[in-house]
Amino acid sequence: MPNQFTRTEMLLGSEAVHKLKQCRIAVFGIGGVGGYTVEALARSGVGTLDLIDNDTVSLTNINRQIIALHSTVGMNKTEAAKKRLLDINPNIKINTYNTFFTPENSGEFNFSQYDYIVDAIDTVSGKIELAVQADKANVPIISSMGAGNKLDPTRFEVSDIYKTSVCPLARVMRRELKKRNIRKLKVVYSKEEALSPKCESDEDSGMKRQTPASIAYVPSVVGLIIAGEVINDITSQQTS
Repeated sequence: MPNQFTRTEMLLGSEAVHKLKQCRIAVFGIGGVGGYTVEALARSGVGTLDLIDNDTVSLTNINRQIIALHSTVGMNKTEAAKKRLLDINPNIKINTYNTFFTPENSGEFNFSQYDYIVDAIDTVSGKIELAVQADKANVPIISSMGAGNKLDPTRFEVSDIYKTSVCPLARVMRRELKKRNIRKLKVVYSKEEALSPKCESDEDSGMKRQTPASIAYVPSVVGLIIAGEVINDITSQQTS
């Protein structure tokens, strides 16, 4: 009898669908990138998702974040995502953490319990810590590099951090990970040069750096590429 995962099973096979159902995946950052990642993972039948983000949905998120609607403005992003994902798959298990992930609080997470870790956060220190903890726990991880101030979604690609170029965030990550003897990190990045915003933002982002400009069709693509990599890695699908 058909079910909501019938089309997925036709493509991946019943064994792969069962494997996804048994998986527990942690997604750090439920914003423009991470929101689309958890959407695709839930629609693909992943059994358990841990959502980590301390932010609330704001009006300026609506232009690019799938969880951002006028009806969700002011909600915790983790709770907005949880409500949406349970409507997609009522049987999925969602664990939420309204936490801003840092090296100082990384000890609150048992990384070894995850089958995969997704890094969709903005801070360099947090991204480095996730890579270090994933390496210690021997858990696969994929990390999003800069998606802001870009207009060409076709330029994004999957690579190892040490094979990246152009992206300033990737350059910093390469340097810092090398210091920590992290020998590999799967990333999604773009060689497109970052554009300069045409006007200043009047929102208080809480960040010391300038608020990046964004558009609907760039971070969404990054998030879906990440979800595809996670699903294909877990189910050992060959895409080439």
